[in-house]
Amino acid sequence: MLQQIEHKEKYLIDEIDTLDEELYNEFSDIIEIDFNLTRKLVSFQANKKIPFYRWYKYKEGFSNALVNYYFRYNGFENTKKVFDPFAGSGTTLFTSSTLGINSCGIELLPIGIEIIKTRQILLYDFNKEDFERIESYCKNMPWVNHGDRKTFIEMRITEGAYPEETKVLIEQYLDVISKENINVQRVLKFALLCVLENISYTRKDGQYLRWDYRSGRKAGSKPFNKGKIETFNDAITDKLTEIIEDSLGIDEPTLFSELKIKVEPGIINLISGSCLEKLPSIDDNQFDLVITSPPYANRYDYTRTYALELAMLGISSTDLNKLRQTMLSCTVEHKEKDLLDLNENWRSVISILQEQKLLQKILEFLEYKKKIKTLNNNGIPRMVKGYFYELACVIYEIYRTLNYNGAVIMVNDNVRYAGASISVDLILSQIAKDIGFYIEKISVLPNGKGNSSQQMGFHGRKSLRKCVYIWRKK
Repeated sequence: MLQQIEHKEKYLIDEIDTLDEELYNEFSDIIEIDFNLTRKLVSFQANKKIPFYRWYKYKEGFSNALVNYYFRYNGFENTKKVFDPFAGSGTTLFTSSTLGINSCGIELLPIGIEIIKTRQILLYDFNKEDFERIESYCKNMPWVNHGDRKTFIEMRITEGAYPEETKVLIEQYLDVISKENINVQRVLKFALLCVLENISYTRKDGQYLRWDYRSGRKAGSKPFNKGKIETFNDAITDKLTEIIEDSLGIDEPTLFSELKIKVEPGIINLISGSCLEKLPSIDDNQFDLVITSPPYANRYDYTRTYALELAMLGISSTDLNKLRQTMLSCTVEHKEKDLLDLNENWRSVISILQEQKLLQKILEFLEYKKKIKTLNNNGIPRMVKGYFYELACVIYEIYRTLNYNGAVIMVNDNVRYAGASISVDLILSQIAKDIGFYIEKISVLPNGKGNSSQQMGFHGRKSLRKCVYIWRKK
């Protein structure tokens, strides 16, 4: 029986490898290493010291430098309107705006929406008196001796996240800022969101929050020490000072900075909600360029990663579960969405997916692993299927809303499950081609990404491609 199982597994893996090689060969002429691309550039790391972008550590985003790179070097200088269906913290939108280009973005996660809207307020709606109010908070710290407190939501996964003294100061701060005008209040609340991780017992770690041993929570077999936990007063005043300095004293770096050219900022339009629900309502032929990075198929649950911020924004445990199910499927907890119920026009996309041989063989392999109970989580086949099916519908809508000769620039990672490497770059590019895109280039980062330690332990180390795809609507 064991021999039979091993034979079946080997057969399926061999089939996957063969189909993968065939698809790679189909695109081999346009797959190339771009030595200008680094992991720092395609992640938040390059934003860490950049004014405006450094305020909030949005780890899942790419950098301002990456967007500038594609405007500068890849022939998109005449772009009039940019779109990002997974807007995140708004890097595509704000970088485009500083170049005088109008932009539109869709974002579902409340923390991303808050970052974008607060920055818009600071750019367009803040006046001298408002900045003076923020400065007074840095100098006087009016919350310290304030008697009243305003409680905030704590979910099961965030309970006990702060030292008791810090929690008291947060509640006093929340009560004080509630007396300010709506714009000042929003910026003061945003500054709090920016420092929550630093003043808490937690650290964002992949798909969950990692807890410091000082919290009293039992988390993992080895005690975790996150190092210094900042005091509330120091963290909040430093952050407010940084926001003031960036807003008043420093010009945002752009392609035109070195030439000392001033441009009129482009208009930013943010649509709040799920791109699966919002995209179909956008008219045809609206955008010249899409620069985006969808969630990766890596099981990361952003509703847990950003749980502290979501709780502070008033999201309850019930709301959190609804939010998780609304997001693009990328975690094992996602239930299957009825895509045709959302949009009957996606029937043709689903037909394309059913004919995608590599994807279907991967799904067959994962279902078999589930059947013989050798998969570490039974939700993986459903997640992988949901990821590709939902993202294919997004690609279909992007194609429809792009102008002719418009292009898509997409950052994504390949993944591996149960020993099967999943070439997300090739599968998505094949789907995009079948929808109607011309696949112009698949740019590969010079250094691949290693698979997880668990995967390496069972199946050996294998480097996975991290890529930027360029597709064009001909």
